[in-house]
Amino acid sequence: MNIYKYRKVINQMLNWKKSRSQILLMYALLGAIAVVMLFPLLWLISTALKSPTENILQSPPQLLPASPTLDNFFSVWNSLPFGQYLYNSTLVSVLTVGLNLLFCALAAYPLARLSFVGRDWIFVAIVSTIMIPFQIVMIPLYILTVQLGLRNSYLGMIFPSLASAFGIFLLRQAFMSVPKEIEEAARMDGSSELGLWWHVMLPAVRPALVTLAIFVFIGAWSDFLWPLIVIQDENLYTLPLGVAKLVGTFSLDWRLVAAGSIIAIAPVLLLFLFLQRYIVPTETGSGVKG
Repeated sequence: MNIYKYRKVINQMLNWKKSRSQILLMYALLGAIAVVMLFPLLWLISTALKSPTENILQSPPQLLPASPTLDNFFSVWNSLPFGQYLYNSTLVSVLTVGLNLLFCALAAYPLARLSFVGRDWIFVAIVSTIMIPFQIVMIPLYILTVQLGLRNSYLGMIFPSLASAFGIFLLRQAFMSVPKEIEEAARMDGSSELGLWWHVMLPAVRPALVTLAIFVFIGAWSDFLWPLIVIQDENLYTLPLGVAKLVGTFSLDWRLVAAGSIIAIAPVLLLFLFLQRYIVPTETGSGVKG
């Protein structure tokens, strides 16, 4: 009996060592992938912190700055109205996210929960627009924006992103996952269709709303082509346009361009770190029993 007992203990120890080595190997592999993925960002930060006396194009390259300095950030901030650029990007991105969530949720709800003639065909037509490149509709959108008097305005930058086929698709799938028992209970309590959408359905799909908000915010924050087309007033420039202006202002000093790029991407990283805890699977149906 003792021999079998010791053999069992030995087998458990061997399995524990094997599983531990697998875990260490997995973490080492994930760490190597993370380093590769983060290397461009680390190189950007390193370039922004290097002093003018350092050679950023030396071979072999040096990742750690010899004499780190924040002068590049102050030079960029003081030479151009980056505060105004930051305000413009924040305003445009926040309004784009709010309006996109509103219109996409309003469009996705009837496509998911209501029955009417042609519903599936309408959904297919909407999703099909994802395959159309923006460059094809760019000129008609610009003509429409000018005709509506939205050129050189915040609303002109927001106009193409008021709704998106991807957002409608994402929220429709989320609405379809909500159990019908919750909807029927709300109707029995006398809830109107709009009240059901606002008080029941939207809270039930909050993870999908947060996910869509992150995607829309990143797209609006980093958008360069459309603001470049529709905006000529430099007071309305967003951060991507401001960073592009650094190339001509400083005769392509990569230290200052890197510093401006970090200022531009820092809010997006902070937003993702803040909102990632809300991207969790919904437990709407956990309290519903068949």
